[in-house]
Amino acid sequence: MKKNYRGSLLLFLAAFIWGVAFVAQSVGMDYVGPFTFNSVRCILGSIVLIPVIFLMDALKRKSGMSGAELKKGRGDTKTLVTGGICCGVILAVASSLQQFGILFTTVGKAGFITAMYIVLVPILGIFLGKKLRPLMIFCVFTAVLGLYFLCMTEKLSLGIGDLLVLFCALVFSVHILVIDHFSPLVDGVRMSAIQFLTAGILCAVPMLIWENPNMADILEAWMPVLYAGVMSCGVAYTFQILGQKNADPTVASLLLSLESVFSVLAGWVILGQGLSRKELFGCVLMFAAIILAQLPQKQEAEKNQD
Repeated sequence: MKKNYRGSLLLFLAAFIWGVAFVAQSVGMDYVGPFTFNSVRCILGSIVLIPVIFLMDALKRKSGMSGAELKKGRGDTKTLVTGGICCGVILAVASSLQQFGILFTTVGKAGFITAMYIVLVPILGIFLGKKLRPLMIFCVFTAVLGLYFLCMTEKLSLGIGDLLVLFCALVFSVHILVIDHFSPLVDGVRMSAIQFLTAGILCAVPMLIWENPNMADILEAWMPVLYAGVMSCGVAYTFQILGQKNADPTVASLLLSLESVFSVLAGWVILGQGLSRKELFGCVLMFAAIILAQLPQKQEAEKNQD
């Protein structure tokens, strides 16, 4: 029971860190361009995960896992590198869309629209031969309705920032499906380190072409960059891995969904970015859809009870 509570607490903290990271992303662009922020953040995140890899290996050895079992758990090197690079390419696209979107919208809106990937993943799963539950159809309708109230202007059009973040959510949905394919085959932390390094290098190319970054600007943005790189990529990711070991999968996904709520609260408290009643109603609808989308099917629940 104590382990369950500890796991839930770690997941809650991970959601909090990720929610506040939207503020760091917004503030960081007062000093550097979107590609510069993402490149530095991702490379830093990759470096931070190196000690996490050693920590996870040490914990596995402590639990009695042999060297041969550790090696087997890491998976085939070729598959590990391929998975890391594929995830990194998609992450570079998704994070760039999100970073540019935050330039033109509030962090609260960005948090909730990004969370749409939870609803979009099952829809994309149809193309992979997976069935769509009737409840998911209701969730999609509710999420779209919430998106309307949250983002639609009086001229019945989406703002450029909201549109970019919506595309970001779609790309993140693909990202989740790619991770879902590779994660059972390789070590997740190692793949994530390769993913962040790949994304950082890819974002560095447009950074050098269009943004002409200098070290003085990057050092001025040290606090949001460090938060996004160390806390968001390193600490929160580690909390997620450790937390999910001792938490029910449904509870874990619901707790991590709080990221969108924390993004709104952080935007309001730190940046003074409030939401209108119409926008808050949209948030409530979207959050309801996100929660419902993660509830287990009746058959699964009965199976787990057995």
